[in-house]
Amino acid sequence: MLKIGEFSKLSRISIRMLRHYDDIGLLKPAETDEFTGYRYYGEKQLFTVSRITALKDMGFSLSDIAQMLDVYDDKDKLDAFFFERQKELETLSQQTEYKLMLLDTARKRLRKEPNMSFDVTVKTIPERYAATVRTVIPHYEDEGMAWAMMGECKTPIVPADPCLAATEFLDSEYKEENIEIMTWMTVKGTYEDTEHVKFKTLPEVKVASCIIKGSYDQMGDATATVVSWIKANGYKTNGTMFNIYHVGPAQTQNPDEFVTEACFPIE
Repeated sequence: MLKIGEFSKLSRISIRMLRHYDDIGLLKPAETDEFTGYRYYGEKQLFTVSRITALKDMGFSLSDIAQMLDVYDDKDKLDAFFFERQKELETLSQQTEYKLMLLDTARKRLRKEPNMSFDVTVKTIPERYAATVRTVIPHYEDEGMAWAMMGECKTPIVPADPCLAATEFLDSEYKEENIEIMTWMTVKGTYEDTEHVKFKTLPEVKVASCIIKGSYDQMGDATATVVSWIKANGYKTNGTMFNIYHVGPAQTQNPDEFVTEACFPIE
């Protein structure tokens, strides 16, 4: 039998932590002297401690580890714990990678544009004839699904000159999924409607807008700037906002070259 100090040294677990393991029932001493309260551990318990340490290094909680030790000899049950933890870590890795990307982009923007400001202007977008697709997409990043529907026309669509391509966000609130949008692109000529593509004349609209040069991660700041400007200058919003893609993925695969105009109908 090993005294707690000896066991601590061999297991590389502090006496304080061993006492905590005892308190929560994770690792009980092999014996406890009823008169002195001294704890004694068996040599075989070094293997248990080794398992606990290995599982902690994988990120399992002590409560999970307690359950896993009970089924340690059952490979299928143990593998189920490993599988779930692996999925959690993969998700965490993706989230971390995304956050690192945002930080890297923010630092690049900071070097290029120290004040990160956007200029807001009021303009009138004239009446225009456009091909439109109104649909529901799973998530905001799936907007390309609507643009793909534009290609279903049997007669090739001839873009107007200049051509405006935009997406209008129709929901009255932010939604995490099932987002209703309408994409539109100004065209020349006349066409027959298809199942998804409807051709119509869109009305003139007065908007407060700002130009965003670069990747779409700036949209949050740009939106906040326009909304604040509208309130500060005595206007009211009058319709759903839309983005005009002057230069987008259809023209370049380099996000730094994107040019987007965030538009808010006003009165």
